[in-house]
Amino acid sequence: MTAGRGRPAPVFDHLEHLTDERGLFEHAAHSTPRREHGYCVDDAARGLVVVCREPKPTEALQRLEQCYLDFVLMALDPDGSCHNRMDVEGHWHDDAAVGDWWGRALWGLGVAAARASTEGRRAQALSGFLLAAQRRSPHRRSMAFAALGAAEVLGVQPIDGSAQDLLVEAVRCIGHPGPNPDWPWPEARLTYGNGAIVEALIVAGAALADTQTLDRGLLLLRFLLRVETRDGHLSVTPTAGRGRGEVGPGYDQQPIEAAALADACASAYRATLDPRWLKGIRLAWGWFLGQNDSATPMFDASTGGGYDGLEPTGRNENQGAESTLAMLSTAQHVRRVNELR
Repeated sequence: MTAGRGRPAPVFDHLEHLTDERGLFEHAAHSTPRREHGYCVDDAARGLVVVCREPKPTEALQRLEQCYLDFVLMALDPDGSCHNRMDVEGHWHDDAAVGDWWGRALWGLGVAAARASTEGRRAQALSGFLLAAQRRSPHRRSMAFAALGAAEVLGVQPIDGSAQDLLVEAVRCIGHPGPNPDWPWPEARLTYGNGAIVEALIVAGAALADTQTLDRGLLLLRFLLRVETRDGHLSVTPTAGRGRGEVGPGYDQQPIEAAALADACASAYRATLDPRWLKGIRLAWGWFLGQNDSATPMFDASTGGGYDGLEPTGRNENQGAESTLAMLSTAQHVRRVNELR
C-alpha cells in the first residue's frame, strides 16, 4: 500500500487474515482476530462491496468474494429480513430484522449483482437482493444503505421494478433538507453514516433521472464537506455526533465516516463529472495518511490493516474489519482519481 503521494495499491493481507472459511471476524486485538466475538453481516456486506470493486481480483480475493456472498445470503430469512450476528460455531445470535445490517446486505448484494467476478455469483447476488428488497425499514440509514445496492442493480438492469421502488422509498424515508440554510441536514444532529445518506440521494437522483433529488444530495454533500473540514484537513463527526454550532475536533473519529464521505464524493463525481468532488476523495485519503486532527496515520501500509479510531493523542491500535474495509474502500477511490490524471 503506497502511503505517500503515489498511487495507492490496496493490500488485502490483513483482510484475508481476518477471514476464515465461515466469514469475516468483526474485531481484532491489534492485528489478531478476536474469534470469540464472531462475525456480522454488517462487515461481510462491506467486504463484498470492496472485493467486488476490484477490477482484477486475484484468486484470493475471489475466495473472499464467495465467502462474503455466502455469508450474506445465509443471513436472509424467507421473508427478506436479515440476521446480523453469528458466533464462531455458526449460530445466529439475533432475530432476523430490518436494521442497518439489512440495508448493508442489500448494498453488498447489489454491488455483487452488478460486479461479482462470475456470472453465477452475480445471479446468486441478484436473487438475494430481490428477496431482501421485498422488505422496508423505518430507519433512515437502513434505507440509505439499501438504496446504494438498488442503484447498483439499476446500473445493469435499468428497468428493475424492485430496485426502482426501493430507491423511491429510500428518498421518501430520508426526507427533505431542513429550512435553515446554515443547517440543511434533515436531522438535528449528525450522527453516523452521514455520507451514506448523502450518497443515497445522489445515486437515487441519478438512477431515477430525478434532478431535484440529485440536487438535494449535492447540497447536503457540500454541507458535510464544509462542517467536516478543519484547517485544510478532514475532521469527521465523532462518535458522540455533532450539532449545529459545535466545532471540532471531536473524538473518537471512526474510519467508516471518512470512507462514507469518499463514497459520496465518488458518486457525486460520476453523476456530475464535476472535478470539485475529487477533492473530497483526496481529503478522505489524507485522513488515513495522517492529515487529520491528531496527525496520526490510520493504517498499516504493509498489511492493509486499518486502525479502529482516531483519538486525541493518537489512535486505537486494534485493526478490526470495519476500519480495514473503510481504508481499503477509500484507497480504491483515490486510485481511480489518480487514474484520471
